[in-house]
Amino acid sequence: MRIVGICQDELVIRTLDDVLRPSFELDFLVESRPLARRLHDAGLDVKVGDPRRVDTYLKAGISPTTCFLVEDNGKRSIKKVLGAIRDAGGTLTYIIHTGAAVTPRNSDALKADFPDAADMDLSELIRPALVTELSRSMTRARVQQYQRYFADADRVLILLHNDPDPDALASGLALRNLLRRTKTTAIIGAMQGVTRPENLRMANMLDIHVEPITPASFQEFDRIATVDVQPHYFGGLLLRADLVIDHHPEQPGYIAVFKDIRADYGSTSTILTEHLRSVDVNISERTATAMLYAIKSDTLFFARHTNRDDLEAFTFLYPLADAALIRKMEGAEITLDRLNYVTRASQGGEMREQVFTAFIGEAPREDFIPYTADFFLQLEDVKWTIIAGIVGNCLIVSVRNLGYSRNAGEFVKRWFADIGSAGGHRAMAKAVVPIDKFRQKFGDLEGDAMTKKIGDMAEQFLKESAPERKKEPVAR
Repeated sequence: MRIVGICQDELVIRTLDDVLRPSFELDFLVESRPLARRLHDAGLDVKVGDPRRVDTYLKAGISPTTCFLVEDNGKRSIKKVLGAIRDAGGTLTYIIHTGAAVTPRNSDALKADFPDAADMDLSELIRPALVTELSRSMTRARVQQYQRYFADADRVLILLHNDPDPDALASGLALRNLLRRTKTTAIIGAMQGVTRPENLRMANMLDIHVEPITPASFQEFDRIATVDVQPHYFGGLLLRADLVIDHHPEQPGYIAVFKDIRADYGSTSTILTEHLRSVDVNISERTATAMLYAIKSDTLFFARHTNRDDLEAFTFLYPLADAALIRKMEGAEITLDRLNYVTRASQGGEMREQVFTAFIGEAPREDFIPYTADFFLQLEDVKWTIIAGIVGNCLIVSVRNLGYSRNAGEFVKRWFADIGSAGGHRAMAKAVVPIDKFRQKFGDLEGDAMTKKIGDMAEQFLKESAPERKKEPVAR
């Protein structure tokens, strides 16, 4: 295809020539003879003429398939240029806005007179590639700094949150690769081990061993990194970390030598994919499989709290991963134990104005509660689920919603932040409250009374005026 650029700015012309020359037959029409000589001496195909005259294009031998790129810097009208192209038989025209003086009003006026002309902003065309490259360069510098800082350590601890999920497991594996370490020189550890069936299945299939860690053992390591979690999570047991990588909103109360916290990302594995790519680390099939599964799991396959970076990471990892192995790991989702708690919720739950609430009593593991909340959100006409249960000496409240109404994190903070840990994103949240503190505030409630109380809380919260939308700490 032949392209004719009607431009008067040398930088714009050189940029378009560099971008388009390999793929298209390209020449330019300019009004200035000195500019034409400079560009011609640089090897560009340039003609001198008046772009407002029809015969200029007729002499150039254009055809119906010729594409025109018309620069609009906002300093003078291009209506006559567009009119001449149209009258000469040009049918494929793009207006390239390059100047700050170009206003939506002027652009709309051009579109009214020349509805077949498409327009684009040069800065919008350049920005994605430029921002991506600069961001990758800054990430590379950050990764190289912490790689050097960890290089002379004999023993490294990569600490995960309690009962690690796929994102934590994959992030630990990815960071160990980034640090160029082995199982013996970089321990992946957690104070409470992996318990959920699908997470155990993932750890076993990918040979990700999570060591049991106690606060006393922190002193045995030369460097400590936390992934998918920040040190404040451990309640004052870890006041300093050498590296923190997390996708949850940044929290105070600790010191970190290096940190990369991106609350707008759907998973920590997305951040670590960028770290690996920035320093050209070879990503094995095992690591790619873990990270791909983690991104898919943490974003509910891009159904919640995700952005373009998560999609790009997923696209990059997909051909490197073992898709069949991911399907096997996903097969552990439904168990008889979990269905038991779903049945409890179904029998004792309450539906009130598209909000399903239930108290499932005591549970041996915390994961039964969010699983039940996720399960009932799939039901027709359910927009919120709030499931509570007792694990040990704590009440766990798990909240899910469709993400376009009130903030789930604000709900748990509204009722439980003063007596326990509470926070989350817009569509998912969690509270962990010592049961004695709950009873001091709300009374000694059990069974149906607990379900009703939670329903009352939801009803009151949803009828309050909505606060400004904020990003909150994500549920665990």
